[in-house]
Amino acid sequence: MDGNKAVMKRKRPVKFSIIGGAGYRAQYYLRIARALPERFQISGMVVRDEDKGKAMEVQWGVNVYRSLEQLLERESPDFAVVSVNPAAGMDYLLRLAELGLPALAETPPASDLAGLEQLYEQTAACGARIQVAEQYQFHPIQEARLALIASGRLGRVTETTVSISHLYHAVSLIRRMLGISFEEVTIRAMRFESRWVNGPTRAGPPAEDRLIASRRDLAWLDFGGRLGIYDFTKDQHRSWVRSNHLSVRGERGEIFDNRVLIQQESTVPLQLELKRVNKGEWENAEGYFLQGILCGDQWLYENPFAPARLYDDEIAIARCLQKMADYAAGGPAFYGLAEASQDHYLGMMIEQAIHTGETVTTTKRNWACPVI
Repeated sequence: MDGNKAVMKRKRPVKFSIIGGAGYRAQYYLRIARALPERFQISGMVVRDEDKGKAMEVQWGVNVYRSLEQLLERESPDFAVVSVNPAAGMDYLLRLAELGLPALAETPPASDLAGLEQLYEQTAACGARIQVAEQYQFHPIQEARLALIASGRLGRVTETTVSISHLYHAVSLIRRMLGISFEEVTIRAMRFESRWVNGPTRAGPPAEDRLIASRRDLAWLDFGGRLGIYDFTKDQHRSWVRSNHLSVRGERGEIFDNRVLIQQESTVPLQLELKRVNKGEWENAEGYFLQGILCGDQWLYENPFAPARLYDDEIAIARCLQKMADYAAGGPAFYGLAEASQDHYLGMMIEQAIHTGETVTTTKRNWACPVI
């Protein structure tokens, strides 16, 4: 069946299983399914720890199994989310490939370069259908920026600075903003150490106010005519006293966070804003949710999950789930192992450049292909 027709024919909620479902990341998928039951349904979870599994059953009302085999005896998912550490993930991905079940893997897909190459070779050899849940490209603001780039109004894009998240997440945005696939890149990098107040972490808000070590990593990725600048401080994206930043520069204009500057061919300059529009503010009584992002009189982004009350990271992961559902039904790939491996590889090369102080030049790996 044609992929697009397969996607159009699906009326029921998408059913997916979660493997390794007691962790922090798995909570995203559970919250999304709870908020969007007409779109997504949890078709069982694999949690090897019995006590944790029972807790998940009580908290989320889902069926929990000790093994993949037990789950598949009773469940019929459209695909599986593999949310375990990279070492265990490879085994699950290969087993799912043997069973013919598409898999959505977490980032990174393997812990080191040898693991990335081995995983790619083995999954390619058995025809595995795998995509990777790299969500940052699907954050509403990033989709808006990418839509503006795709419109051509900035002209050819040559530079981007990404100060949003660490390593492979940031690299994925750098490549998207610049339109880079698997080109070789020369990397220079440095680390600046200072002190700052401790802020929130994954575990929650700070328990006390104190100064801690701050490590700011900076890297310059020269793709030959296109430049990506990486700038990140650990836990910056959760900090209350540091801002995230992204800029894109093209021949005719730039995006600087939410500000857009363009010089038209008539030489008339434009000063625009990427304006976030929420329902439920002031006297609006439609409920509280993100409607979309405007630039002038044009909607660059419209929230496909409105009116569900999801925050941006959940919206982005929901986009991964929806795209994975389309892929499992015969639709197009959206972020496969090759791209995920490339982004992790470049992230590792940034770290190497920081630690050695030397300029690093990447080489094409076994997953490289002509286009994304």
